[in-house]
Amino acid sequence: MTTTDDRSLHDRSLQEFGYRQELHRSLGRYASFAAGFSFISVLTTVFQFFAFGYSFGGPVFFWAWPAVLLGQLAVAACFAELAARYPISGAIYQWSSRLSTPAFGWFAGWIMVIGQIVVVAAAALALQMVLPALWSGFQLIGHDPSPVSADGAANAAVLGVVLLVLTTLVNIMDNRVMSAINRIGVTAEIIGAALIVVLLLTHAKRSPGITFHTGAATQNGLFGALLVGSFTAAYVMIGFDSAGEMSEETHRPRRTAPRTILTALGAAGLLGGLVVLGGLLAAPSLTDGHLAVDGLSYVLTSSLGDGVGRVLLADVVVAIAVATLAIQTAACRMLFSMARDGRLPFSHRLARVNPRTGQPSAPALVVGLLAAALLLLNFTSPDAFLAIGTTCIVMLYLAYAMVTGPLLLRRLRGRFTANGTDEAGEPLFSLGRWGLPVNAIALLYGLAMTVNLAWPRAAVYDPEGGHWYFQWFTVLFLAATLAAGAAYRAYRARTALVDPETAEAVPA
Repeated sequence: MTTTDDRSLHDRSLQEFGYRQELHRSLGRYASFAAGFSFISVLTTVFQFFAFGYSFGGPVFFWAWPAVLLGQLAVAACFAELAARYPISGAIYQWSSRLSTPAFGWFAGWIMVIGQIVVVAAAALALQMVLPALWSGFQLIGHDPSPVSADGAANAAVLGVVLLVLTTLVNIMDNRVMSAINRIGVTAEIIGAALIVVLLLTHAKRSPGITFHTGAATQNGLFGALLVGSFTAAYVMIGFDSAGEMSEETHRPRRTAPRTILTALGAAGLLGGLVVLGGLLAAPSLTDGHLAVDGLSYVLTSSLGDGVGRVLLADVVVAIAVATLAIQTAACRMLFSMARDGRLPFSHRLARVNPRTGQPSAPALVVGLLAAALLLLNFTSPDAFLAIGTTCIVMLYLAYAMVTGPLLLRRLRGRFTANGTDEAGEPLFSLGRWGLPVNAIALLYGLAMTVNLAWPRAAVYDPEGGHWYFQWFTVLFLAATLAAGAAYRAYRARTALVDPETAEAVPA
């Protein structure tokens, strides 16, 4: 229960950064954890990208998982420090602006919010991996449910748009409704993921030693296969910063957010790794081609039987819906935070908070409409599925690096300290002497993975040939995002709608 003293403390904390409390502060520790965990959404992302990882890496692609987890834990540890010091909505934008310059921070926020909108679209597409396997009636277009077929791609877009309508409505309602749905969904996902792990491991048909086999998938060498196979883990383990994104709606955020950022990633990393391992061990066959096309849905229904398999798939549907909701919420908070500083087109509308619901309604509509528009790409070609998925990861990885990079420079210059206390009077979360090496690892890992994900491999992005724009989609989309951002800033400066020297100043 929030006391008057707590509210006064939070109001003063925001005032230190030049803001007033407008969002409703109603989230506790579990709700904060749920915000990060539901964005990661193990069941959504593992089911969505397992087939892709296996098709390029074979069983050995499992080992990309712990490598990505260690890299992302380094990033999350840096973010936990920042969440304790800057408990503000629009985390990536706010952190980068305060660690570097307002202009650099603006581009970090711009890249992040565009990336989040693409993630919303990618998460909504995941329904196609599950709903038709649950009931054939969900295949509304054509007969082939595979997301890499023309029928499956088009159907995925239709299902995704329906889901976006629902999540947009929830994001306009009271934030307590959104939080309640989030908590219930995350609880169901954790229980479901744990059951899936137990059932798959107890139905294992082979030993864990199979994870050292490459199979026939690694035609371009083991290292190349692992680089592409890492896409699965990279796509799963993003969004843990959402616990910081919701800081202005969280009780005692300086104490709560750092811990929930780390626990959300740790829990998701452990559960996801076990689900991947269980799928490899319990699959009826590793060579019949099903794993590389149908993924984990095939393993559940064939190994556990239609009854149990369909119940677990229904749980996955819940996880996908809640993940899409959580990602859209995070994107809304980023838009709200940047608009509140007058840094976006139509800022006065995007920064408006409904005093009754405590929700910024306009950002929810913008994110929903733009994500739905991206889904229309799926009607052009099945290759759009992977292009959209990979693009969103690259955008978020780059935005993360635009935080860990300036943070590392601050450490090297001795300008990042552990001063201050949290709401309980305890010292703020700090990595101490481990801060410099962990930060360096986080930055190097993030930059290397960004290049790996964005590399225009024809075999990955345009396997059928004839669609050069899909092969280069990620690079082109990122270039277009930067160009649009630069054009907007130039327009604002030229028309003198704001004074770049004063209006963009962000308190340190």
